[in-house]
Amino acid sequence: MCQDDAYCKRQLTGIRFRSACRAEAFKRAADFSAAFFHVEVLLKLLANAYNMLVENILLNDGVRMPVLGFGTYRLSPNGPAYEAVSAALAAGYRHIDTAAMYMNEEDVGRAIRNSSMNREHVFVTSKVWLQDMGYAQTGKAIEGSLRRLGTDYIDLYLIHQPYGDIEGAWKAMEKARDEGKIRSIGVSNITAKMWHAHVLQAGMNPSVNQVEFNPYSQQRSVRKEMAVSGCVLSAWASLARADKQMMSEPVIVGIARKHSKTPAQVVIRFILQEGVVPLVKSASPVRMEENIDVFNFRLDDADMLAIRALDKGHPVRDPDDPATFKYLVSRHVMCESASENP
Repeated sequence: MCQDDAYCKRQLTGIRFRSACRAEAFKRAADFSAAFFHVEVLLKLLANAYNMLVENILLNDGVRMPVLGFGTYRLSPNGPAYEAVSAALAAGYRHIDTAAMYMNEEDVGRAIRNSSMNREHVFVTSKVWLQDMGYAQTGKAIEGSLRRLGTDYIDLYLIHQPYGDIEGAWKAMEKARDEGKIRSIGVSNITAKMWHAHVLQAGMNPSVNQVEFNPYSQQRSVRKEMAVSGCVLSAWASLARADKQMMSEPVIVGIARKHSKTPAQVVIRFILQEGVVPLVKSASPVRMEENIDVFNFRLDDADMLAIRALDKGHPVRDPDDPATFKYLVSRHVMCESASENP
């Protein structure tokens, strides 16, 4: 028993006050930690949203296309392609590039349907292959791609290789576009020489020309021709298929260190700043996230000039060389043809 009631009351009040202070301090600390946690989460969400809202480029037909795409060449069907595209969509890619020749359109379509994304939020590119060139064949090929993708429309449809009945194929693509089955139409692997021989003479107006493009192959002649019509260049082999020489190129490595980025990120950033749409591919989720993390830095003029100087002036495979057509026929003639589907 306390003999001095006043003293006891003061002590008890002090204890209660200190306990209340401690409780308040703990509460504030908890609130601060929670707030800090939420800020961290918010920042991550914002970063993911930034990646997911990849910038768009306006094509010459009014269609908007994400400036960074995920390529699916050599991603095997029946599993690997599905898993890779699913991971790419989760990482923030909204532009998926496939083709009949890749034989993975079904996986691509299934990955999009099984994702949380609405179809209209994913830009899909596909292409007609050699054996389906021509008005009737290309019309059937488009229907085959739509069926395999499981979609009502394709955002961008390209002539994959510039051989055969190009004009007939183009007319079929124009018809499909007019019917709403395709939103935008373009070409692939067209050189400056072919641009004059096919595009200009036939009155074609492609929105995109997808070619081999990277620091070693900068396609200056065809880009000059395309600029007149506002045709956008899209880059396959943008990382030269992870070419070891390019990734260890002293100029690129030095610029990567300067910006605290990887050589691959520097190459992708260079391509973007050149006004070209890079298509990057990886089966690794870590690489996917790395390759899309290129919108938070910018190369300066000195960086751009240094990388431009790496241009070798020619692609690895020249579409103007007759040997290229023979190679394509011998290596890739077996693909999903429209005639293989009822």
